[in-house]
Amino acid sequence: MNDQQIRLLHLSRCRGVSRAWLRKWWDDLCLTELYHLTPQQICHDFQMPLKNAIVLQNDLHHYPLLRQIEKDIANYQVITILDDNYPPMLKAIKDAPLVLYASGNLSLINQLPLLSVIGTRLPSGEAMKKVIKILHPLLLQEWVIVSGMAKGIDSYAHEVTLNKNGYTIAVLGGGFHHIYPKENTSLFQQISNRGLVLSEYAPESPPAKYHFPERNRIISGLSFGTLVIEAKEKSGTLITVEQALDQGREVFAVPGSPLSLQSTGCHKMIQDGAKLVTKAQDIYEEWETMKHAYV
Repeated sequence: MNDQQIRLLHLSRCRGVSRAWLRKWWDDLCLTELYHLTPQQICHDFQMPLKNAIVLQNDLHHYPLLRQIEKDIANYQVITILDDNYPPMLKAIKDAPLVLYASGNLSLINQLPLLSVIGTRLPSGEAMKKVIKILHPLLLQEWVIVSGMAKGIDSYAHEVTLNKNGYTIAVLGGGFHHIYPKENTSLFQQISNRGLVLSEYAPESPPAKYHFPERNRIISGLSFGTLVIEAKEKSGTLITVEQALDQGREVFAVPGSPLSLQSTGCHKMIQDGAKLVTKAQDIYEEWETMKHAYV
C-alpha cells in the first residue's frame, strides 16, 4: 500500500470520523495535512464539530492504533477505493465502502458474473432443495455466489457452492475476529481457504445491529443481480432488495406455496416487478441480455 492508501485506511479507523465526512473530504484533501493540524484547525477547515476533531486528532497520533493497523495489513489483504483492483461495480454504488478487509482469493471480486443469494434466517424444509436446483447449473459455469454468511439461506448458498467446488464470497457485518453467528466459524474458515471473505469493519470490530443493513449494500453492489430464495413479507432480506433496486441491479425471486410464510415476501417482490425464477436458465437469460454493460 502507498502512503495515501495507508492514510485513508488510518482515517477510516479513527474515532470522530464518519464515512460521510471522509467521503466528502478525501478526494480533495491532502490526507497528510490533517496530521499537522490542531483540533481547532480541523474544526474550522473541515467543518467538523470540535469534540469530534479532538478525538480525531488524538487517534491520528495514537501509537497503539497505528501498530494495530500495521498488524492488520500484515495479516489480511486490504483494498481501498484508491486501488486499481477495487471492483468497478461496487465503486459505482452510492456510499461505496472506502476500505475493505479481505481474507482469501481477492481476484473473485472482479470475476464475472457474480450473483447475490439471500433469504430468511428461518428457511422452510424445501429451501435447501431450491438453492441446489437453481445454483448447481450456474456453478458449473463458474458463477461466483455472494452472500452474508448469516443463518439460513445465506449459509445454504455458501455451503452448496463449496460442496460443488464453486466460488463464493461472504460479506460480514463485523470483523474477522468476531464471527457471527459463532456456529459459522468453520464456514468462515472454509470460505477464507477456498473463496473470499470481505468486511468493511476492522478485524477486531465486533458485529453491531446497524452493521448488517450497511453490509447488505455491499452484497447487492458486488453483483449484477440478487436472488431471493425465501423471505417473509416483513424481513431484513427486503433491505438488501431495496438497495439492489436503488443500485439499478436485477432482483430475482423464487415462488413457493401460498401456504408458506417463508414465500410471502417473494410473492410480494414478484408482484412488484421482480423476475420470477424457477430454474437457473431464468437468471442466465437475464445475464445474457445485460452482460455487455459489465464486460
